[in-house]
Amino acid sequence: MKITRIFTDDSGESHFDELSESGVEFRSNAAYSRVIASNGLVYRETEPLGDRPALGDWHVAPQRQYVHFMRGKTEIEVSDGEKRILRTGDVLLVEDTTGKGHRNLRLHPDPELWVFVRAEA
Repeated sequence: MKITRIFTDDSGESHFDELSESGVEFRSNAAYSRVIASNGLVYRETEPLGDRPALGDWHVAPQRQYVHFMRGKTEIEVSDGEKRILRTGDVLLVEDTTGKGHRNLRLHPDPELWVFVRAEA
């Protein structure tokens, strides 16, 4: 399983990285990730955009968390200038709790649905 990670380096710049969760075979037709310790779950549904642009402000993650992108299409930019597009089903691990952070540009006018899972260290 691929997980995109956002992290902050020692100079405060945020970057992307790719993690690969090695699956644990539990049943013959599916692979599961390892058990990830967590503490809390939040759902977020955005308002429809209509014709207005929606480039978010630069921000850091409030805590280390997994972000499951359940519906929509958005672009995330980190402070080093790299951009990645998230689509339905993508998973992020955001660890940029300090530094310059990241921002989002919504690419579809319909509401987005996000699930945030607070990850323990």
